[in-house]
Amino acid sequence: MNLDPTKELPDCTEGPEAFRRFDEGITQLLSVSHDTLVRRERAYKKRAARNPHKRGPKPKLKTSV
Repeated sequence: MNLDPTKELPDCTEGPEAFRRFDEGITQLLSVSHDTLVRRERAYKKRAARNPHKRGPKPKLKTSV
């Protein structure tokens, strides 16, 4: 990992304010229902499958008889 020595690192915030922001973020994340997550993942996979430059193994195509 290359760090630029001229760039200042952000200050780490600790204490009640950091915990409050962390807690709010986790609450938002966990408030999404399972059905919504499944729907979003299905839509993402459908979009990703249309990418002709996809790396890695391609999904099997179902042939109709």
